[in-house]
Amino acid sequence: MTRLLVGPFNRVEGDLEVRLEVDAGRVREAWVNAPMYRGFEQILQGKHPFDALVVVPRICGICSVTQSVAAARALAAACGVQAPPNGVWLTNLMLACENAADHLTHFYLFFMPDFTREVYAGRAWHAQAVQRFAPLAGEHAREALAVRQRWLQLMGTLGGKWPHTHSIAPGGSTRNLSAPERLRLGARVAELRSFLERVLYGAPLEEVATWGSETALTEWLERDPQQGDLRLFLHIAADLDLQALGRGPDRTLSYGAFADPKGRHAMAPGVWDGQQLHAVDFAQITEDARHAWPAEGAGPLHPARGLTEPDADKPGAYTWNKAPRLAGQVLETGALARQLAQGQPLLRALWQRSRGNVFTRVLARAMELAQLVLLAQDCLRAIVPGAPCCEEAHLPEAADAVGLCEAARGSLGHWLSIRGGRIASYQIVAPTGWNFSPRDHAGTPGALEAALVGAPVLAGERSPVAVQHIVRSFDPCMVCTVH
Repeated sequence: MTRLLVGPFNRVEGDLEVRLEVDAGRVREAWVNAPMYRGFEQILQGKHPFDALVVVPRICGICSVTQSVAAARALAAACGVQAPPNGVWLTNLMLACENAADHLTHFYLFFMPDFTREVYAGRAWHAQAVQRFAPLAGEHAREALAVRQRWLQLMGTLGGKWPHTHSIAPGGSTRNLSAPERLRLGARVAELRSFLERVLYGAPLEEVATWGSETALTEWLERDPQQGDLRLFLHIAADLDLQALGRGPDRTLSYGAFADPKGRHAMAPGVWDGQQLHAVDFAQITEDARHAWPAEGAGPLHPARGLTEPDADKPGAYTWNKAPRLAGQVLETGALARQLAQGQPLLRALWQRSRGNVFTRVLARAMELAQLVLLAQDCLRAIVPGAPCCEEAHLPEAADAVGLCEAARGSLGHWLSIRGGRIASYQIVAPTGWNFSPRDHAGTPGALEAALVGAPVLAGERSPVAVQHIVRSFDPCMVCTVH
């Protein structure tokens, strides 16, 4: 038996290390370490509650809008304010824009470049992968990066800048659109749509977003096997049997996403157990710090009573990430979880066969990318230029509230307590916190730790390529995890 320390990982937001025990060419056990502590939850204590709108977006430069939305929703609940319809559509548009940019970045810049490695040089598809996805040189990767830059100009118009956009408020959005601006932003949406249909899918977005069965997927694949980068990914996935790599837990979590002004979600909330969808029991969410460096306190705590106090010498700890659990259960969150909660038939069928894995996670993100661009078009159509977009919010002296949101990587929650008009407590449970959690007090590994077990390790590998695929299929954002 040998031990490997893999990390730091490149093409990952933040610092990440994975310790592996390898036996007979397979991972036997894994421990995931988020080694960087930042302390945003302590920074917020004692601040004016509205300061959260300035501070929390700076947790991350990739999903700062999502952090803003979760903070604004917690403050809105504390203030008892509700955004007007325009404020809802503008917020949804910004969130869809950021999540779509994340999905595009993940596919072209984070995940697919691993298939250009020399270890795959003998594969029939390797030359195409290098031509399309090689870091800094791949033709389609470079085009995707340019399209992404222009797509994010939506944020410049809606929020003044990106990242760390400041137009999102508890009462909606402080920045409305004029009719000419709406037309210009529509052109940006059309540009990304054109790139996706031409380069990624080789098919209309509506077809990709609604694939209803494996038969529909196969028919699309065989229609023009050489067209579209997603088809190349499917060929690679079949050749490497990525459905057998990185199996996640048997439960997934979604808080629900993109609610309209009447509260109807475009992407449903719920816990999927493989057979049925259950409502999320938020009272059953806890964070377990048994094997994390933050102080353990009185055992697993609900985030409303959570602690973030460093204890760097704590015995048995190996990460700064606490272990979120729902009724003691390990859950996976992300695009796959959202699609399963929504009842997407193709992904539910794939789930029944092999649960969450490298293949289904990447496919779910690719399908959701199409859905997000269509959603952005719908939001633009729904915005009424000149109509009210924000209500004034009045802070109470004391309140307890939660703000929930779906980031590209999964379910994000902000738990806020206000006392004497100041922040008494602020606790954040991020998507990577769920997926990259350590063991809990019962010794149960987190989602990634369990998914790495059984991964092949080739002779002489110091950074096993299979481990890279599994880690990147979850798309970690470690700075959000340890905030």
